[in-house]
Amino acid sequence: MLHARLRRPLGRAHADFSKAWVPCRRSLLNIQSSGCPDHNKLLNERRQSPATASSTQQLQAAVEQESPVSAYVHLPFCKRRCYYCDFPVSVVGSKPELPGVQQGMQDYITLLCREIAATVKVPGPPLRTVFFGGGTPTLVPPQLLNQILIALNNKYGIAKDAEISMESDPGTFDMLRLQEYMSLGINRFSMGVQCFQQELLELCGRSHTLEDVHKAINDIHKAGVQNWSLDLISGLPQLNSKRWQHSLQEAVSAGPTHISVYDLQVEAKTPFARWYEPGSHPMPTDAATADMYRAASHFLQQSGYEHYEISNYAKPAFRSQHNLGYWKNAPFYAFGVGAASYLFQRRFSRPRTIKAYQQWVTEFDTCSSSKGLCAGNIPGIGSMQAEAVEEQLLDYVMLRLRLADGIPMAELQHKFGHVAAQTVKATLASGSAYANKYARETYSQGQTHVRLTDPEGFLMSNDCIATLFAELSSDADCDPILQTAPL
Repeated sequence: MLHARLRRPLGRAHADFSKAWVPCRRSLLNIQSSGCPDHNKLLNERRQSPATASSTQQLQAAVEQESPVSAYVHLPFCKRRCYYCDFPVSVVGSKPELPGVQQGMQDYITLLCREIAATVKVPGPPLRTVFFGGGTPTLVPPQLLNQILIALNNKYGIAKDAEISMESDPGTFDMLRLQEYMSLGINRFSMGVQCFQQELLELCGRSHTLEDVHKAINDIHKAGVQNWSLDLISGLPQLNSKRWQHSLQEAVSAGPTHISVYDLQVEAKTPFARWYEPGSHPMPTDAATADMYRAASHFLQQSGYEHYEISNYAKPAFRSQHNLGYWKNAPFYAFGVGAASYLFQRRFSRPRTIKAYQQWVTEFDTCSSSKGLCAGNIPGIGSMQAEAVEEQLLDYVMLRLRLADGIPMAELQHKFGHVAAQTVKATLASGSAYANKYARETYSQGQTHVRLTDPEGFLMSNDCIATLFAELSSDADCDPILQTAPL
C-alpha cells in the first residue's frame, strides 16, 4: 500500500498528492519517495503564494476546460501506525468494532460528506474512477462506506462501469465483508501485504501476520473478486535477495491481477528514522535495492505482468485506471483529511489532522453556501495561484515518464509547443547521453514516444528528469506556443 512514501499507485498515494509519485532512494523506484528531485515536493510546493484577485472570466474558462472524472477519498483509520508510516492516520486499536470507535468513524464520514456536498461540481461526465485510500478503508463498515458512495453519486454521478477501488490490509476483512463491499459497487481491491516473512512484518510494525496474509488471499478468491492488487515493499531492513525473490514468487502464486512494488524511503519523525540509516546495515545498500528492482521487473514480466509504470505491474486489461489518471496529469477531486486534489491547475492539500480538517470543512462549507464561481466552493482558489504553464509542462513530462508508454510527442507539442518537444527529444533521445541505455524514442499507437528504458531508465529516472527539468526551464521563455498555451 503506499505507506511511508513507499510509493504506491496513487491511491494510497494520495493523502498528500505523493502516494502516487516518487521513486527509490537515488533513483525512481518509486516516484514518491526520494532523492533528487523529490517529485512529491515539486508537485505540492510549487506556487503556494496567495492568489491575486482572481478573474471570474479566467475561472469560467478553466471550468469549461476541466472535466474531472476521478475522486480520491481518504479514510484514515488504522489498527496501529507502522514504523515507517508518515501518513495522516487515526489509530483505533485492535478492536475497531467498539461503539466509541464506530461513532468516531461515523462522525468523520459525516464531515467528509459535508465536504463532498460543498465542493463545486465541474460540468462534465460522471465519475469514471473512485479510490478509497488510507489508512485502512476495510476497517470502515460497509454501511458507512455506502454513505460516501451515495454522497458522491448525488453530487457528481458515478458511471455504471466505473472502477471503484478500495485499499485493504490482511486481518481487517473476511469473505462476507468483501462481498458486502462488492454489493455496494466496489470492484477493485488493493491489499498491502508488503512482504511474506513474519519476522519482517513484525520488524515493520505491521498489524497483520503472515497467517492473516494467506487467509486474506483465500478470502479474496472465495469472495469472487476479479480485480485485485497486491503491494510489496523492497528496501526493508534485513531484506535480502533470497527473501525478496521468495516474496515475489508468493505474490505471483497468490494470483492478483495487479502487483505494486514500492521501495521504502525512511521518512523523518518515524521510528524507522530514529532506528535506521538508509544504505547502512540492516538496511539494504542502494545497489542491493536497485538489484531488487531489476529482479522484480524481470520476474514479474516473465510471469505475465506488464510493467506499465515505474512501480506497477498488471495483467492485460488490468491497469489501475484511477492511477493512470494521476500519471496523465488529469484533474481530480479529493476528499478527507490530508487528501490532495487537483482542480483548476491548483494542487490543494487538506489539513493532516482530523481536528484541523473539521475546522477547515466548517469554514469551507460556510463559504460555499454563498453564490458565485469564486464563493469558495473550489478548494485552493482563495489561497493559491494556478500553476504557470511552465509548471504544467514540468508536471506533464515528469508524470508521463513514469509510464512505460512515455511521452507522446505529438500531444506534448500540441499542449506546450515545438521548442518543448524538441528539448525533450534532444535531452533524452537523438544521441543524448541518456539515449539507448536509459531512454529511447519509439513509435507506437500512431505516433512517436520518448520513454525511459526498463529497468535501467526507470532506475535513473530522477537523474533523467532533473536534467530535463533544467533544460525545459531554460527554454520556457523562448517558445511562443508555450507562452500562449491554455490554462
